[in-house]
Amino acid sequence: MHGSDETWTNSMHDPRIMDPGQEIIRHEEFDREELDRIVALLEAMRRWREAERRMHQAEREYMRLGETDMRALRFIIAAARRGSPATPSALAKHLRVSTASVTKMLDRLAEHGHIRRVPHPRDRRSVAIEVSPETAREARRAVGRRHAERFQVAAALTPAEREAVTRFFDALSATEDDAAR
Repeated sequence: MHGSDETWTNSMHDPRIMDPGQEIIRHEEFDREELDRIVALLEAMRRWREAERRMHQAEREYMRLGETDMRALRFIIAAARRGSPATPSALAKHLRVSTASVTKMLDRLAEHGHIRRVPHPRDRRSVAIEVSPETAREARRAVGRRHAERFQVAAALTPAEREAVTRFFDALSATEDDAAR
């Protein structure tokens, strides 16, 4: 290793180390301070992703559910709060899985008392999905406090800082969308 674990981790984002021949990143165009700041930003993002991974793992363990199940419950809860009941097809689209997979997942969640299927209030041909009151309380307890803390961090930024961060994350998301094509 290159000294401390932090130094080693930082070097994984540093093009001067990972791409010394500048085959992928033309880092000679940046001065040392600017490169250091870019690497620090990428490292901060890595720390956030790792913290988020640990946080989601703790939520799943607390709720005793898998990652997709938790994403489904969040979607169903959010849909109910928006006043538009979640449907199996909307859930499948959100999770990017087949409707057959959603049916199996909903069967499992219903069996454990997390959700129930009810007639759709506006479309008699469709079924809506509701989260049980107990699961909603547990999800709020597991997720709500952390979400409130993240919201406060975002609220502490100036409007210009929030715009810059939003542009940054949107641009990063676009690189992932391009990679998926």
